[in-house]
Amino acid sequence: MTKSQFREFLFGAKHLTGLLVAAATVAVLLFMEVGAVGQEVGAVKHSVSALPSTQQAPGYNPTTPAKVALGRLLFWDPLLSGPQDVACATCHHPQNAYAEDRDLSLGVTGIGLGRFRRQAPGSSIPIVKRNSPTVLNVAFNGIDESGRYDPATAPAFWDNRIRSLESQALEPLKSLEEMRENTYPENEAVARVVKKLQANAEYQSLFAGAFGSEQPVNAENLGRAIAAFMRSLLANNSPFDRYMRGDRSAMTEKQVRGMQRFEEIGCIRCHNGPMFSDYKLHVMGVPDNPALPASDGGAQNTFAFRTASLRNLTFTGPYEHNGMFRTLSAVVGFYEDARGGRSRNPNVSYKELDPRLRELKNVDEEDVDLIEFLRALSDESFDRTIPERVPSGLPVGGRIR
Repeated sequence: MTKSQFREFLFGAKHLTGLLVAAATVAVLLFMEVGAVGQEVGAVKHSVSALPSTQQAPGYNPTTPAKVALGRLLFWDPLLSGPQDVACATCHHPQNAYAEDRDLSLGVTGIGLGRFRRQAPGSSIPIVKRNSPTVLNVAFNGIDESGRYDPATAPAFWDNRIRSLESQALEPLKSLEEMRENTYPENEAVARVVKKLQANAEYQSLFAGAFGSEQPVNAENLGRAIAAFMRSLLANNSPFDRYMRGDRSAMTEKQVRGMQRFEEIGCIRCHNGPMFSDYKLHVMGVPDNPALPASDGGAQNTFAFRTASLRNLTFTGPYEHNGMFRTLSAVVGFYEDARGGRSRNPNVSYKELDPRLRELKNVDEEDVDLIEFLRALSDESFDRTIPERVPSGLPVGGRIR
């Protein structure tokens, strides 16, 4: 009998289940007076809580329906890429909860969608070196345990190299592997995309309606429109969110126990706040993806990557910055190894791993309750709207069929 099966046997006994679940629920309810579940770590209290019902925008880019509508079209239009064959939505498709369902992204010259996407014959464009994360809830990037965040300085990308969605939205246009190809130099990419938009009468009208200036089609407004659309993509009504707002039936008994396990193990030290991320960089020693020609050194070649949000994991695998783990059990198993003194990346010694890994307690990849709790952080009621057409007249979403 495995450890997981033994745990299930214990909790399967009806009289014991009632007592344990009741105790767990009482413990949770004590914290729910302030809408959060937390753990004391030394002198620091870490907590998790429900997502806000509404999102903030920077003062310089207030959200309007016209901006969101324009941003949606831009997000789906392959006109923004050099060879005009890939859109933002190609690697952030609602079928995959605005992630991609493959370990590493295939941008320009790719054909197909998600795990079925492949490189076109004869293509010399390399694969993107990182996994494409979901854009659901990116409106809340940088949110802390108290619920505060500044959308004007919110961190973006796996290495936190860019601040704000407005800036982040323009970066893929410059990337050789993602959207630029060899069509034009990197330092000209955004200007060249803007020039294409300026030559399109429909986009001229849409930008004027959204921004109202004399020359509305410019790089700044391009980033602002896409950011406004991305901020509209919320998934903030998961079973966990409903539970924390007072619906005691929203989570199952396993999920309630799993929430307790999440705290006991110490996951909450890094995966905290409403987004279950501290948005900090940590060295975890995730193994390199063998599809890459060289190791990915992360932020400033330190092998540090940002703490991934645990929101919507049910729909957004594979996991970690390079998609090396296809299941949640495999992810938990990775942390079990790290806790036991093993680094899976030959470029990172055990001593170089984040010390929080050594503080984890009783990690078990067969922990059914923990994994069920992680699934309780998923909300499938997000916007899946796909435009029927885009102003360029190109295939919506690029070459995804």
